[in-house]
Amino acid sequence: MKRLPPLDPPRTSTKKNKKPSSQHRLAAVMDAVTDRKLPPELRGRANAVRAETDIINVVEQKIWHSMEEGHFENLPGKGKPLNLNSNPHADPAEDTLYRILSRNGCAPEWVELNKEIRGMIARWRLALRKAWANHSEDDHSTWHDDCRLLQEQIRQINDKVFRYNLIVPFGRQMFGLNWGKELDKLKLK
Repeated sequence: MKRLPPLDPPRTSTKKNKKPSSQHRLAAVMDAVTDRKLPPELRGRANAVRAETDIINVVEQKIWHSMEEGHFENLPGKGKPLNLNSNPHADPAEDTLYRILSRNGCAPEWVELNKEIRGMIARWRLALRKAWANHSEDDHSTWHDDCRLLQEQIRQINDKVFRYNLIVPFGRQMFGLNWGKELDKLKLK
């Protein structure tokens, strides 16, 4: 009887895995893109760039150099007041709304709420100082009553701060009050 060769002979692969080379190519492309974003002085030295501050320093050097050469001397509008009637960075609809509010003596809700919160905080801190000055070691009941009232007021203030932080433009948020921190500040004085 004749023997048949096995169905699946052992294969010896001469192909190399392409994944590492494709990853290497992708990394090279990403490095090239990043390099193109750098100022010419820093190109080819991507590893030497420590932080965004390096890029900022190069830009500032260029600005100072241009100022020294007088490139900013003959700009249009030099010596004239700035036109502050519109904000070029704001949404046009929002800018129009703010302009209408301003002409009619009104302010956006978040501006009014900010004033209200700051006034509440000032009055609250004054009340806390008075309660602290009036409390004595012998009579704890008045101090505890004052504390409960002040803690309720701090909750109301923090609720307004939370509402304010929801409607205010990004970057203008504020922190609420913390009972322990406010008491510690008072004890240090």
